Amino acid sequence: MKRSSMSHAGTSGATKQSSTGFAGAVSLLISALREIFDEASYIRFLNRRQLASSREAYAAFLLEHEGTMARRPRCC
Repeated sequence: MKRSSMSHAGTSGATKQSSTGFAGAVSLLISALREIFDEASYIRFLNRRQLASSREAYAAFLLEHEGTMARRPRCC
């Protein structure tokens, strides 16, 4: 009996680590997608300007973001 309980105890730690690793990978993927689609940039804009999310705030974000992108030098 002791042998089987020991084998289960050893696998629960590995399962917990792999689920934590998977959750970390999913969190990283979501963060990357938010950066790609400018969601994180919009949230930083709202925080910097101390605004609530609204149509007007998003319009201001787009104007600022377009200005930033136009000034950025292109390579190649």
